[in-house]
Amino acid sequence: MSDSLVIIPTYNEKENIESIIRTVFNLEKQFHILVIDDGSPDGTANIVHRLISDEYSDKLFIEERKGKMGLGTAYIHGFKWALARSYEYIFEMDADFSHDPNDLPRLYSACHDEGYDVSVGSRYATGVNVVNWPMGRVLMSYFASKYVRIITGLKVHDTTAGFVCYRRKVLETIDLDNIKFKGYAFQIEMKYSASYLGFKVKEVSVIFVNRRLGTSKMNTSIFGEAFFGVIILRWRSFTGKIKPKVKLVSGE
Repeated sequence: MSDSLVIIPTYNEKENIESIIRTVFNLEKQFHILVIDDGSPDGTANIVHRLISDEYSDKLFIEERKGKMGLGTAYIHGFKWALARSYEYIFEMDADFSHDPNDLPRLYSACHDEGYDVSVGSRYATGVNVVNWPMGRVLMSYFASKYVRIITGLKVHDTTAGFVCYRRKVLETIDLDNIKFKGYAFQIEMKYSASYLGFKVKEVSVIFVNRRLGTSKMNTSIFGEAFFGVIILRWRSFTGKIKPKVKLVSGE
């Protein structure tokens, strides 16, 4: 049994899913994988089911949903799945190799060995480490993170990063049912909530490579949600609405 679960949301990732799964399982450190598939019409889920039945029944899992319900809800679904089991370290990672699976042990080490509660695979901790993105998109992402830091005071350079490791206690403390955003702003809200609730966050510098296969799910509405979501997040913190999850005492 591994202490670590990698959550990979998918929608039409047939070109990448088998390769990313095999790459993770070939790492020296053992990780389990949970795929959250939002009804991919291209057969992504079928590939995962085949790998489960043929090779990886003890460490590869899939949860299928009936349609595109948003990145944030996919991760929340995965977090709850992980918390219902014994995983101590829960990861977010894309299916398209924009996040290098070889960096998973580095994120793990930051939490397991160095004592951080959240580790972020950061594109901007040491400059701009992005490969094959159009310059306009790089600038939009970079300055979006700058904007988030100015508005929220969050001490993270890559606030929108989607390559993250959470200790179990972080996800147990954050009220996952109270997370408001589904798209780009979800990543900001999770990091802001963790930091606001007193957890230690470390950025681990990684190189982000634009997908080579498949189609990007990014669109301008995602950036719009992030722009206005940051203001809403700041207001919620001022009004005391970001609170740790209340745990019921036995017998209540």
